[in-house]
Amino acid sequence: MFDITRQVTSVQRVVSQHSVVGGAQVSVLLRRNYVAPIEELWRALTEPDRLRRWFLPITGELREGGRYQFEGNAGGQILRCAAPRLVKITFGDSVLEVRLAESDDGTGLEMMHSVPMEPTSSGAGALFVGPGWDVDLLVLDRYLRGEYVPGWENSAAAQEFSQQAIKAWAAATADSGTADGDQIAAGVAAASARFTPDLDQTTA
Repeated sequence: MFDITRQVTSVQRVVSQHSVVGGAQVSVLLRRNYVAPIEELWRALTEPDRLRRWFLPITGELREGGRYQFEGNAGGQILRCAAPRLVKITFGDSVLEVRLAESDDGTGLEMMHSVPMEPTSSGAGALFVGPGWDVDLLVLDRYLRGEYVPGWENSAAAQEFSQQAIKAWAAATADSGTADGDQIAAGVAAASARFTPDLDQTTA
């Protein structure tokens, strides 16, 4: 058993909105620490055999400039790859960047995922993206600790974790000033239906 509250509070979450060529984007930023050497975390994030153990099978030319495809999920191009500190990719119609840095007790990870502003037209779009990455980064932590059981992300405990993470993303979105109360409430409802379908949504 793991401490859900501790896991939720171990992540720093930031929501931002910015203009790009052709439109606008909302970005979610997640920061958390892993008790693992930077090289080990890098391998877990970039080596196909390790990725499939905690995330998804991946195929393609896994090098800078190459193209990749996650099984049953997004694909894209590897824009930058500087081992063991930086990887930046297109992820479907969005951009995902992961940075690693040594910390006092392991390795710090910073992930930014920038997605098109539509369909929410506000920073509440963060609620469609952030909670999913929360689960993935928690699974990565459990994998590195040798505690991950495949399929855990579909468990009741994972949904309870997601419920708290959704609240944290709603607070981060409110703090960003990029969405009003109604937009955030709609985002919470959509995120709850997606990530916590078996829980009582009146407590979300």
